[in-house]
Amino acid sequence: MVDKRGGLLPQESSAAPKDGGKEMRSSSAVMNNVIALLPKAFDKVASNNGAPGPDRQDIEQVRKHLAHVLRELGAALRDGSYRPGMTRRVWIPKADGGQRALGIPNVVDRIVQTAVSMVLEPKCEQRFHPNSHGFRPGRSCHSAILQARDYVEQGSDWVVDIDLEKFFDTVNHQRLMARLAEIESDPELLKLVGLMLKARTVMPDGLVVANDTGVPQGGPLSALLSNIVLNELDWKLEERGHKFVRYADDCKIYVRSERAGQRVMASTSQWITKTLRLKVNAGKSAVARPRERHFVGFSLETNDADEVEIRLSERSLKRLRAKVVELTPRNWGDKLDSCIERLNSYLIGWLGFFSIVGQGELRTLRTIDAHIRRRLRAIMFKHWKRKQTMARRLTKMGARHKTAWDTVYAGSSRIWWLSGSSVANSTIKNAYFVGKGLVMLAERWNAKHSKITASGQVLLPGIV
Repeated sequence: MVDKRGGLLPQESSAAPKDGGKEMRSSSAVMNNVIALLPKAFDKVASNNGAPGPDRQDIEQVRKHLAHVLRELGAALRDGSYRPGMTRRVWIPKADGGQRALGIPNVVDRIVQTAVSMVLEPKCEQRFHPNSHGFRPGRSCHSAILQARDYVEQGSDWVVDIDLEKFFDTVNHQRLMARLAEIESDPELLKLVGLMLKARTVMPDGLVVANDTGVPQGGPLSALLSNIVLNELDWKLEERGHKFVRYADDCKIYVRSERAGQRVMASTSQWITKTLRLKVNAGKSAVARPRERHFVGFSLETNDADEVEIRLSERSLKRLRAKVVELTPRNWGDKLDSCIERLNSYLIGWLGFFSIVGQGELRTLRTIDAHIRRRLRAIMFKHWKRKQTMARRLTKMGARHKTAWDTVYAGSSRIWWLSGSSVANSTIKNAYFVGKGLVMLAERWNAKHSKITASGQVLLPGIV
């Protein structure tokens, strides 16, 4: 059978009979649905291509033995002997300088979690509040910020930004299981989810710790379970008549005045603490204008035409700048084309998400484009190395001989200064980088929004 650590070989089988030595033969239709979905669940897990869990078995290793693994998982789930393996703790950096804990289950356990999620999700969707947008079918960060914009356009131009401190680590298991039982009453499935919540965690130093609270981020089931917990908050806010938007544990409530915001902050924080048994981070929570708060990568700002625009948040802009620096190191040792190719891959994906920003952000995008071109010029100067070579290359590219040589041999002729000099800008022009295939964020934004405008035009009568 599948072992305790989720392995493929029979080591200390977790399928040993429990409950006084009696095997649990499942006649549960719900559990049979979970078992039937295991093949599709593997396909979803494989498409994500995640890292191995504590057993160090990756997707391809499991794929080689897939028929055996699915057969053994099905049997263990059917007779009740399945026990989830441990999760592997990893730390990833957060934008505010802290670290976020992830719990990575073994691949075989991710298959089971995904199948359980596929069974539960349709039932949960019937109960989830429409203002919840995180990790739900047909919803996204974009749908969340668009709804938030609607509220601000309606005059609710103050936001109550509630930050839940270490939410995924502090979820109360008893309350979660009670809410889950209201959605799915099958005892075998409830027992299985309870076992998943209690799965132990292997820390980076090898220490194994128990989990009495929390829903470890990193597993396929964690997002759904977190939405089950916070769905109770959603309906409470609805009951109180609040205009709110929630994406996972990021909840924003929109009100018409700062004073109203302070009242809502106090009453909602108290309810979260007493009822959900979660902690509100007072230091990170705030009542503020929407332009001052980060929400799913964006902020909201009223322009000169009194229109509410979606803008980049300061946090997102800071991340973009840092990534550009990372992708265009001054000491780039390969060809410039390779650097541009790597940069383009990131920029295309970035704009695919952030192209929803309004026209007021065009100036920012042009500034980023200019900064990218300057960093690429700096790489070119670094490749040319000698001042004599720099001057000759600039002259060959069209610069006046005297101007090129005087600039390169000027007193402040450091690489970064040269990359922003007038002779560099007028010689290594935008057209040069266009010819190299460099993605220009402002141009791509314009092209995308021009298509949207054109497709939305109303033709005048008689014009075809």
